[in-house]
Amino acid sequence: MDIDFNKREDANRLKLSEVGRLISMMKKGGGEGRLQKIREEGKMTARERVNYLLDRNKESIEIGTFAGYEMYDEHGGCPCGGVVVVLGYVSGRLCVIVANDASIKAGAWFPITGKKNLRAQEIAMENNIPIIYLVDSSGVYLPLQDEIFPDKENFGRIFRNNARMSAMGIPQISAIMGSCVAGGAYLPAMSDEAIIVDKTGSIFLAGSYLVKAAIGEDVDNETLGGATTHCAISGVTDYKARDDKEALDKIKNIVQSLGYSEKAGFNRTESVMPQKNPENIFGLMPVTRVEPYDTYDIIDCLVDDSKIDEYKPDYGKTIICAYVRIEGWSVGIVANQRKMVKDGRGEMQFGGVIYASAADKAARFIANCNQRKIPLVFLQDVTGFMVGSKSEHEGIIKDGAKMVSAVANSVVPKFTVIIGNSYGAGNYAMCGKAYDPRFIVSWPWAELAVMGGVQAAKVLFQIQESALKKQGKVISEEERGKILDSVTKKYQKQTQVTYAAARLWIDAIINPVETRKWISMGVEAANESPIKDKFNLGVLQM
Repeated sequence: MDIDFNKREDANRLKLSEVGRLISMMKKGGGEGRLQKIREEGKMTARERVNYLLDRNKESIEIGTFAGYEMYDEHGGCPCGGVVVVLGYVSGRLCVIVANDASIKAGAWFPITGKKNLRAQEIAMENNIPIIYLVDSSGVYLPLQDEIFPDKENFGRIFRNNARMSAMGIPQISAIMGSCVAGGAYLPAMSDEAIIVDKTGSIFLAGSYLVKAAIGEDVDNETLGGATTHCAISGVTDYKARDDKEALDKIKNIVQSLGYSEKAGFNRTESVMPQKNPENIFGLMPVTRVEPYDTYDIIDCLVDDSKIDEYKPDYGKTIICAYVRIEGWSVGIVANQRKMVKDGRGEMQFGGVIYASAADKAARFIANCNQRKIPLVFLQDVTGFMVGSKSEHEGIIKDGAKMVSAVANSVVPKFTVIIGNSYGAGNYAMCGKAYDPRFIVSWPWAELAVMGGVQAAKVLFQIQESALKKQGKVISEEERGKILDSVTKKYQKQTQVTYAAARLWIDAIINPVETRKWISMGVEAANESPIKDKFNLGVLQM
């Protein structure tokens, strides 16, 4: 290894370490003091519940750990969006687990909490896999009720999804392990089976204080909506458990009894480790997002036996298309080549830029994968589509539209890994969040924005400077420097991967070494849902 490799490795591992530090902090929820208080109440914490449910010695992945990061500081914060979401195995069955974290504002729902719950339901619905709710929530966080209550993608959508999943035959199991108040009471009531923990679990549309205020009735919460009430009188819940562990054991038994549906039938052989060590990624990836590198080297670290069957290798070279295997699964890779290449005419093309020929090739490859029922994996390090008269004359808009249409209409599952840049329309063409990837994750140094930070900051500065000049204000060089610095810092903060992860534009910031696991578990989940639609590009001609 050369000295540059070592420098890149050190810098990139530092970025991963910082992400790991933030994740450890957020996983503490409302703080160690609050977590200990929950234990003293005879309850398990949200993460303890999830860990108890999960099968030992089986892989799992956590969705949206960064949700809410730095978004609600004026309200005391909402680490992990106030809810833990995990895809993992319960009694040998792949399930989505959703656990309210009562250490954060008594499990109250912030706007991002609703968004994260909807994402969990989306994963269950897309992949036709069971979903388990571990309910312990005081309901909507009232100071922000206007941002979570009324809109289409707000709180009420969760119950709509409950009804849709029930109609789709997707198993839903709820355990009421704490408060379950107001609209939130519908979630367990609309599940297939509901367990309630005696003395600590309660479910009602209005608590005792509100009942007193509304109708003047004096009643305690246990009589109003405790385990005995709902198991013996109202019939709202199906099973009563003595404590959290008994409730979780009941869930395990229910899952163990579930039948299986028809599978999609994606091809899988025995997994083979890459010939190139995945740890090499840290030394191969540049420290800044403008430096070139050879994407083939990255692919060699990710795919089984470092073997690829490349499609049209001599055409449209700024996008690499190849049939590969990842942990035994047959997948098609669409990756941005990040070094300068020569096209068929011998002309140089910029790495990370999508040219007309590359877009045309990618569209055809995506169509082939749909024809052959092969899932797609997008490795994003893209600055956008090529501009200029030459590119326009070659039909970049037409070929770009073909690629975007192919991505949008693809019926095989898609998975996106942002390994570097994700800028502008390149984000869309390479299957950004708007194009329904089953999972979208990023490496710790990734950047997401409409354009690069330096260029965007200069544009924003020019707009601001022009406005000041129109007001007749003269700007000194010192003031120019301060304004540009302020604009640059603000924009660059918005391009950081933690900013994107906080808003659930991506599902997770991952260690590159875990990329194979994420894709493998994603394809395994997708394999539970047969493909029913046919690939069709509409009026666009290939």
